[in-house]
Amino acid sequence: MNNLLVAHSVSKNFGDFKALNNVSIEVPKGSIFGLLGPNGAGKTTLIRIINQITMPDTGTVHLDGELLNENHIKDIGYLPEERGLYKSMKVGEQALYLAQLKGLSKSEAKTRLKYWFDRLEIGDWWNKKIQELSKGMAQKIQFVVTVLHEPKLLIFDEPFSGFDPINANLIKDEILRLRDNGATIIFSTHRMESVEELCDDIALIHKSNKILDGKLVDVKRQYKTNTYEVGIKTDSNTALHQELSEKFSVSSANFKTLDNELKLNIKLNDSDKPNEFLSYLTTKGEVSHFVELIPSVNDIFIQTVKNN
Repeated sequence: MNNLLVAHSVSKNFGDFKALNNVSIEVPKGSIFGLLGPNGAGKTTLIRIINQITMPDTGTVHLDGELLNENHIKDIGYLPEERGLYKSMKVGEQALYLAQLKGLSKSEAKTRLKYWFDRLEIGDWWNKKIQELSKGMAQKIQFVVTVLHEPKLLIFDEPFSGFDPINANLIKDEILRLRDNGATIIFSTHRMESVEELCDDIALIHKSNKILDGKLVDVKRQYKTNTYEVGIKTDSNTALHQELSEKFSVSSANFKTLDNELKLNIKLNDSDKPNEFLSYLTTKGEVSHFVELIPSVNDIFIQTVKNN
């Protein structure tokens, strides 16, 4: 089986409010799956169902080929957006307690905690209380206790919240390393640049409905418009602009260069080939910039939500 988690036609109502409407997702093994959507879309409800905090009204969830059940709790690590550490407990004492709740023996928990504390350079925090730590420091502890029992499925909800850029990059690298070592990860965030860097597959939920899903590269290919960002040095910018406007859909572009080039976004016709177009441009001047405009996840997110 290639998918670790499969949610099929999941719906959930809270009174008259429909939080999820017939939502299905498939999370491939050994991948990072981006679960995206605006606030209130239904992402957290789906995550809570996967964690068996609440149950679906209709639909099913399978983990590693088995219908989700209470035995799977040990197979899932969940880092919620709203953190849940006990502020008055010492870091080491709390980490040991949470590790044992996930089925680790005390000795095994200590061994794994030493590895992670050394890896993240937080060994001297063992006897500190959570309330003595900054938000970012507490976040590191929460991350460690989430991954410590090496579950099949990791769910990270806004994992970079509270981190400075250096520590955010550190945790990003750890998430990629976990995936490369075989972990399957569901990643929920509003930081679209993180989705670009981390995710293999995505699903977009809006107003309780899934409105987009697939491999990220395929989604980007679906949304690209055959548009190129062009910078060209020519003797007559006005004349070339006019000539290009008669052949293609042209608009002004804004990118930084060292010289005073003509800067345009040019949408090619369906029959046009990029190489032929570039050759044509070289007959008109010195091409200094030629880049296909691939839509960002942020662009796709905004466009898809607006369209729906």
